[in-house]
Amino acid sequence: MIDRRIKFRHIQCFVEIVREKSMKRAAERLYLTQPAISKTLKELEDILGATLLNRSRAGVELTRKGEVFLHFAEMSLASLQQGLDGVRQAGDTGKTRLAVGALPSVAARLMPEVATEFFDLAPQVTLRIVDGPHRFLIDRLRSGELNLVIGRMGAPDSMQGISFMQLYHERVDFVVRAGHPILEDPDLKRIGEWPVIYPPEGAAIRPLVERYLIANGVGELPTRLETVSGAFGRVFTRNTDAIWIISSGVVAHEIDEGRLVRLPFDTAMTRGPVGLMTRPDTEPTPAARLFGVAVQNAIERLGL
Repeated sequence: MIDRRIKFRHIQCFVEIVREKSMKRAAERLYLTQPAISKTLKELEDILGATLLNRSRAGVELTRKGEVFLHFAEMSLASLQQGLDGVRQAGDTGKTRLAVGALPSVAARLMPEVATEFFDLAPQVTLRIVDGPHRFLIDRLRSGELNLVIGRMGAPDSMQGISFMQLYHERVDFVVRAGHPILEDPDLKRIGEWPVIYPPEGAAIRPLVERYLIANGVGELPTRLETVSGAFGRVFTRNTDAIWIISSGVVAHEIDEGRLVRLPFDTAMTRGPVGLMTRPDTEPTPAARLFGVAVQNAIERLGL
């Protein structure tokens, strides 16, 4: 039997602290004071008779017992979120909803095709698309806010407890506006002469980009702007001399139409798998299964 002293607030606080890697940031997210969230965590540890997190000036770190407890705590929150969603849907004239997270690598190129296919297959389903960086979307998948996520596979630590079904591979591109001065002499080691739009911390392609630049002897970039915003990247790159480092799918339409130009660098080592990410502890809904069919149809039509 579950210890009745464990309350929802204990689970919520613990999971949020782990996600934010900071007591202070977790307190802000939950609209609590830092002493209050510290007290809640201590109550949970006292009830369990185990230390779940090691605290230091650098932040917090899971203990071995904390890692075990986190897995089941996230499952509990995800199940509760599913229950809440089910109640809402039952009261919403039976309308079915599907919430999908889309990483930038698929939001611009693949998702419009998928949405078209999906509405042909399931016109009665309300499709909600959320875009953002990898860790942001995976956290919401774990919490049950999203039913699935589609995009590049992230770093191993971010994929713990997540099922991944590979769909295709995608590389990273370096793109500029037409007429950019580097096109006269496209040398990778010259990119630091201009502003560079770079993948931020938490972006799935960041480790690949870092390894690629190191392997090619590219050092610190003096002017670096970090963002996952495709809307900003497209406008800023077209209107300035910035060089944008981004997944090829994000800028495929702009390159095909000549609004942006891919620099002729060999980026084969940045190729990585794109796929569907789900929680292994949940059975796919009929809507989620139809979404998978729509994804496969869209990939075939695009020739990915």
